[in-house]
Amino acid sequence: MIEDVIDKSPRIETERLVLRKWEPRDLEGLVEMNADPKVMEFFPAVMSRQDSERMFERLLFKQEKFGFGTPVIEEKATGRFLGLCGLGVPTYPEPLPFDPCVEIGWRLIPDAWGRGVTQEAARVWLRFGFETLRLNEIVSFTSRINWRSEKVMQRLGMLRDASGDFDHPLIEGGHPLKPHVLYRLSKDQFWEQEHG
Repeated sequence: MIEDVIDKSPRIETERLVLRKWEPRDLEGLVEMNADPKVMEFFPAVMSRQDSERMFERLLFKQEKFGFGTPVIEEKATGRFLGLCGLGVPTYPEPLPFDPCVEIGWRLIPDAWGRGVTQEAARVWLRFGFETLRLNEIVSFTSRINWRSEKVMQRLGMLRDASGDFDHPLIEGGHPLKPHVLYRLSKDQFWEQEHG
């Protein structure tokens, strides 16, 4: 069970990044990122401070419950908050068609775009998911019009499952962001890429 891996989520350093759990000092970075129209282009709206504070509480709760919670990306050289990337367990009011699942997701400040930061962080967490959590599959999903996120999923070797595409339960009917695409990556596919 995922609940059995509490405290297994490590602090991981790469050449450029520190990937770690959420701390109180990260709230301001989250608030600023979520208020940026460029960052939130494929979300229904930018988030108010209150919305981001609620999101922060949810991230801390999931981190406590599951041992991970879409962790922080910090720039190693400067300590600057770059965003979030990692594994999460979706908790929507109604189940997703492919629940139960563990997803990989990300959200970064614009200064971090185009530098391979998402891929670098995501590969670490994919390895963690398959090695440490012993998951058989990790999914990712995004709005059908969010081509940037789809490109990242493809670069990570994830495969589109068109039969799993779905309408997001929290977005109103008729909204252009409601249709979502689903990508999957199995443990075997990941190891084949890694050791190919």
